[in-house]
Amino acid sequence: QVQLIESGGGLVQAGGSLRLSCAASGRTFSGYSMGWFRQAPGKEREFVAALTGSGLSTYYADSVKGRFTISRDNAKNTVYLEMNSLKPEDTAIYYCAAGIDSQRLRVGEAGSWGQGTQVTVSS
Repeated sequence: QVQLIESGGGLVQAGGSLRLSCAASGRTFSGYSMGWFRQAPGKEREFVAALTGSGLSTYYADSVKGRFTISRDNAKNTVYLEMNSLKPEDTAIYYCAAGIDSQRLRVGEAGSWGQGTQVTVSS
């Protein structure tokens, strides 16, 4: 397992942008698929985006396609989530997750989770 620490959350106006980062411990970072999930107040946690260990394959929830971009830098053991054209409905705690299999990761089967970072989008 890896330890994950998210950063980059904050308050932004609708239409603005934020970049989340997730730093991972361990020497085998490139062997993990990585993903981002979010949980809004009163709602269940939902999948946002994921990518394979190589970064060559990416996956997105329909609600964020075209606005969010997931990427990784294996040399820095870090995964990013670039969020553009933010909407108030994007307000949530965003969690980073790591898993062995990208398909299972996308349904929330992760070996490791970060502590979360708050993103608030004002209208």
